[in-house]
Amino acid sequence: MLRVLPRTPDPLGPGGAEVLRLITVQRVPVWLTVHANGRRRYGYWQAIGSGAGLGGCHAALPTDECDALQAAGLIVLGDPVVDPAKTTYPVRPAEPGAPPAAGPRQTRQALTA
Repeated sequence: MLRVLPRTPDPLGPGGAEVLRLITVQRVPVWLTVHANGRRRYGYWQAIGSGAGLGGCHAALPTDECDALQAAGLIVLGDPVVDPAKTTYPVRPAEPGAPPAAGPRQTRQALTA
């Protein structure tokens, strides 16, 4: 009799390991933005310095690496914020041993002035 063995995830490459490290570090919030045309972009705010008021820039993460981490169940998406042009999801590391998230998500509408 044959039994099904659980599939072991492919080992992370250096790019995937670095992306997972950034997402795991709680000081660096990561977001997935899905634009109305379907374009997906993962990114985070990268501060220039540790002092207040020094500024920074939005840094993009490799979409294919992030999508692979999500498919492997290593990262999960939070509740979306929707506006007419895009939907934004917070990205966080998956809880070890937690079942994959399922079911509808609560959607929040963005406030516009």
